Amino acid sequence: MVNIGELLIDAGLRRERLEECRGIAVTSGDTLDRVIQKKGYLEEPQILEVYAKALGMEYCAELEGTPVPPEFVNEVPVHFARNYNLVALGLNDQGAMRVATCSPLDPHPMDDLGALMGAEIDPVLAPKLEITTLISRAYRHKADGVDKALADVAEDGDIAGLAVEIDDAEDVLDVSNKAPIIKLVNTILFQALKLRASDVHFQAFPDRLQVRFRIDGILYDMDSVPRRVQEAIVSRVKIMGKMDIAERRLPQDGRASLRIGDGEVDVRISTVPTTTGERIVMRLLDKSAKLFTVGEIGLTEKNEALLREFLEYSHGIILVTGPTGSGKTTTLYAGLTEIDTTTKNVLTIEDPVEYSMPAISQVQVNTKKGLTFAAGLRAFLRQDPDVMMVGEIRDLETAEVAIRAALTGHLVFSTVHTNDSASTITRMVDQGVEPYLVSSSIVLVVAQRLVRTICKHCRLEGPISDEEAAKLKKVGIDPAEMNGSVASATGCDECFQSGYSGRTAIYEFMPVDETLRTEIMEGYTATRLKRSAVERGMITLREDGRVKIKEGLTTADEVLRVTQMDLD
Repeated sequence: MVNIGELLIDAGLRRERLEECRGIAVTSGDTLDRVIQKKGYLEEPQILEVYAKALGMEYCAELEGTPVPPEFVNEVPVHFARNYNLVALGLNDQGAMRVATCSPLDPHPMDDLGALMGAEIDPVLAPKLEITTLISRAYRHKADGVDKALADVAEDGDIAGLAVEIDDAEDVLDVSNKAPIIKLVNTILFQALKLRASDVHFQAFPDRLQVRFRIDGILYDMDSVPRRVQEAIVSRVKIMGKMDIAERRLPQDGRASLRIGDGEVDVRISTVPTTTGERIVMRLLDKSAKLFTVGEIGLTEKNEALLREFLEYSHGIILVTGPTGSGKTTTLYAGLTEIDTTTKNVLTIEDPVEYSMPAISQVQVNTKKGLTFAAGLRAFLRQDPDVMMVGEIRDLETAEVAIRAALTGHLVFSTVHTNDSASTITRMVDQGVEPYLVSSSIVLVVAQRLVRTICKHCRLEGPISDEEAAKLKKVGIDPAEMNGSVASATGCDECFQSGYSGRTAIYEFMPVDETLRTEIMEGYTATRLKRSAVERGMITLREDGRVKIKEGLTTADEVLRVTQMDLD
C-alpha cells in the first residue's frame, strides 16, 4: 500500500505541517487534500499528482481542447457539473466514461453521475480551473434556464413579492425554492459567468429591459425581459447590493458576493436613473479565475526579460497604465507571482481585492471608514514591507506616499489611468509632484491595451485583399512582409460569430534611464519624452501590435481599435 503521507512529504510538505493538516481534517470533517490546499502548503497540481500516484489514477494537467461528449451535456444538469466540478472526457478502452474531478477523496458525486448517465465511471484527476473552464465551454450554447425563469416570472402574479433576505454569499446555482424573480436574476448571472462576461448590463428601453454582457471587451445583446418585470429586477439587484430600494432618483453603488458551487465572485453594482427607468451595471470579478504568470500575459521576449529585471529591484515605483479594462491589474498580479514571498514581505491595498494570493497580505479599501489608498500605504510603511502594491494612484496624497515609500527603500507597484507611458510622467507632475521626485522614484512605466485574439475554431489563412492591405499599411505593416497571406476568422458559434475568442495584451515599456530623468527635470512634454524614448529603442503599443499581427494572434482591425488615440 502506497503511503500518501510519505508521498506528500516527498512533494515538499513538511512533516509537522502534514500532522497539523491531519488534525484539522479529523476535527473539521474536511478531506486532507482540501485542508493542505486551503492552508497553502502545496499547490493543487502537486496535491493531485500525489493522489493520482497513490490511488493509481490518471492525472491530466491540462484539459483545453478536450471534446466533452454530447451525452454528458444533454443528460447532466450544468448546476450538478459546476457544483461538484465534474466533466466527462470520453470513453476509455474498456467502455467506461472518463470523468475529470479535483476531489479524489469524495466518491459520492461520481456515484450520482454514474446513475445520471447510466454508465460506469473512470475517474481522472485534473486541476479545478481546467475542469470549470471546460464545463463553461461545453455548456455555453445549451439553454440554461433563462427562458424557463422568465416563464415562471410571467406565471407569478406577485412579481414584486421579493425575498428580501440574502445570504452573505448568494449561490447562483441554488435556484430551488427561490422566488421567480430571484431565480431569474441568479440564472442571468450564472449565464454571464459561464460565458466569461466581465460586466452585466440591465438597460431600460420603453418596451423592455435589455440584458447585455460584455465579453472580451465587446457588448453583446442577450435576453430581453418584459418591461413590467423591470422594477422587480432592479429591487432584487439593489437588495443583493444592500442598497436603498426606495431611492430611485439618485445613482447608487453597492457590492455583493456570489458563489458558484465553492467558487466565489465579487460583484460591484451601479444604478443610474434614466428617463426610461433605472439602469444597472454589474461588474463581475471571479476570484477563482486563473492567476496569470509573467510568461502568460503576452509579453515579447525582450519585454519579459525587462520586466523580470525590474522585479528584482529593491526600491522604486513600477507603474502600469491604460484605460479601464485594459488588464493592468492582471499584469501587476503576474509581477507579484514572481516575487519570492518566503524572503520578502509583500502587502497590497486594492479596491476591490480581485484575486486571492495565499502568501501575500491583501487589504481592501474602505473609504467610509477612512481606509483610503494613501492611509493604507502609510500603515504599510510601519509593517516592515519589502514590496507594496497600491491599486491606483488617483491623487497627490497617494502619489506622495508612494514616492516616499520608493525613496526609502521599498518596491512599489501601482496603476494610473493615462493613454501612454510618457503621459504618465507628465500626469504625476500635473498632480503636483515635484519633477525631481518623479524622476528619482519611478523606475519603469508600462502602458498596455487588450486586443482580441483570432478564434481557433473558425480561423483561416487567406490571401490579402485590397481592404486588408490598406489596414495593414495604416498599422505600419508593408503587406509584402506577410508572405502573401493574413490570418482571419469567419465567425462561429464558439465566438458569437465575431471571429474572436479570448484576449492578449500589447505593451509599451518605458524604463526611466538617466536621459529620461534629465528630460523630466527639464520639464519635457509627453510628446517629447515619448519621441526621445523611441529614438533610444522603445517599442510603442502599435509596434507591439504589429508583432502580434505578424504572429497571427490578432488582426489589424483590433490593433487600430485600441491604439487609435496613441501616437506611433
